[in-house]
Amino acid sequence: MFVGFDYGTSNCAVGFIQDESPILVSLDQSQQGNTYLPSTLYAAHRNIIPHWVARQLPDGAAKQDYLLQRRGPIQAGSNLLHDGYEDTLFFGQEALDTYLEDPEEGYYIKSPKSFLGATSLNPLQLNLMEDVVTAMICNIKQKAEAQLQQDITQVVLGKPVNFQGLKGEESNIQALSLLTGAAKRAGFKDVEFLYEPLAAGFDYEQSLTQEKTVLVVDIGGGTTDCSLLKMGPENHLITDRFQHVLGYSGERVGGNDFDIHFAQRSLMPEFGLNSFLENGLPMPVKPFWNAVAINDIGCQTDFYSLANVTSLRTLQKSAVDKHLLDRLINLQKQKQTYQLVNLAEQMKKALSADAQAIADLSFVESNLTLELQRQELAEANQAQLVKIKALMDETIAQAQVNPDVIFVTGGTAKSPIIYQFIQSHYPNCEIVIGDHFGSVTKGLTRWSEKLYR
Repeated sequence: MFVGFDYGTSNCAVGFIQDESPILVSLDQSQQGNTYLPSTLYAAHRNIIPHWVARQLPDGAAKQDYLLQRRGPIQAGSNLLHDGYEDTLFFGQEALDTYLEDPEEGYYIKSPKSFLGATSLNPLQLNLMEDVVTAMICNIKQKAEAQLQQDITQVVLGKPVNFQGLKGEESNIQALSLLTGAAKRAGFKDVEFLYEPLAAGFDYEQSLTQEKTVLVVDIGGGTTDCSLLKMGPENHLITDRFQHVLGYSGERVGGNDFDIHFAQRSLMPEFGLNSFLENGLPMPVKPFWNAVAINDIGCQTDFYSLANVTSLRTLQKSAVDKHLLDRLINLQKQKQTYQLVNLAEQMKKALSADAQAIADLSFVESNLTLELQRQELAEANQAQLVKIKALMDETIAQAQVNPDVIFVTGGTAKSPIIYQFIQSHYPNCEIVIGDHFGSVTKGLTRWSEKLYR
């Protein structure tokens, strides 16, 4: 059986064909009918991950290769079981809930896709990332097979135009290699990729009754990808659709960046950002940015380092508002940076529906709350919005033709600030806001049908 698989930065989803239409699999049984599983994983210890993967992989050459390559970490995980650790992994919302119960313990990772193109990773870190991705793909594949009651052996995975990484094509090659290896180990025999904006565009194309030039803007959790395409009802059965691609571009700017910059702008002042030292100098910005930059391994390593413990205590002694630095020190001690950025994400979602929202910071300090405004979200992410516009302009310039329609999809597209920004800069173009999460998965599923049926 074949499927389309959106291994997203924020959410994962799987689609299959039923009655000639793409249908999404229900992946989160804790929330009935939820077809999206948040891209998160929690383990009591990181060495539990390869031990769990070793048990879950289907028998075959790929499993034997894995057992040989990861012999050391697998044995380390086995030793942990004797120390009372459970051989259990948590995924999606359950992973977040388990982490929030005790942020100081365990290994929690959100949006591992963000790290796949990071060429600064050492071999041990690369192996861990591949293990995390393999575990997530195994879990989702098993859920889909249980629901569909069939073995799934063929898949089309989505890929951004550019993965997050500093070395361009080298980052892309590394990320695709990790994804391909994980998918093969999980039991997929045939693995193909399709650009995510193309997938979203192919799904939108089903609604067209005449040919149009469409600029697809896919604002995902980690990247924004744009494609300018010729679309129309006469193209549905054509397999070589790349002849219709007039331009494309992509960059590391997405929903996670919106959350991080929002946390920095609106939440970190409660921890001392923008306050002053007793000598009149402003508080340095770096420790506050490192705290919220959860998609940057270097920043998080720096924030949780022993050297930073000493540095923060020195700043606290010299601060005018010492109680604010106490909060930052406790945030580090309690390992609550993911929790803080998750709060910013929830406030972003709340501000998509309402002009203001109340942030509950009681996990930091009893009865601490903060009123936030939608305008703050827009101000915090002005630079991100400008980057998105630059990608759109670059794609249009490549094509040397103006779009008839701008089709916007991806979870971050839910925010009114996205629509308002695009509308203000492209006032003469029709703007369509698509299925925020489902468009890419459905398009991948349609493409898998073309390839495998």
